[in-house]
Amino acid sequence: MSDIKSKAQGLDPNVRARDVRGMVSDTKNIYETLSIISKRAKQIAVDMKIELHQKLDEFAVSSDTIEEVHENKEQIEISKYYERLPNPSIIAMDEYLRGQIDFRYINQDNDLR
Repeated sequence: MSDIKSKAQGLDPNVRARDVRGMVSDTKNIYETLSIISKRAKQIAVDMKIELHQKLDEFAVSSDTIEEVHENKEQIEISKYYERLPNPSIIAMDEYLRGQIDFRYINQDNDLR
């Protein structure tokens, strides 16, 4: 599992316009580029979900009765932190533009990167 915090640190969580010509320089097709970015965004989202649940489980309080509800401030702070992180699509777009995503075609022998 990769460290999501280090990837998201310093990224602007707001969506902004991108240069389409620059994005398609490797694939020559905007649909392939968006497919690559969306698949990476799904991987990041899964990693974020697993990481969040692992951190929340560290502070979980097990109780025998259903009626007892405990507010755990650590869990609340962790949840708020993950809510403020940029969207996985924004993180994946940044990785793609920096050349940090390796991709290849399965049906062809040559790699693009």
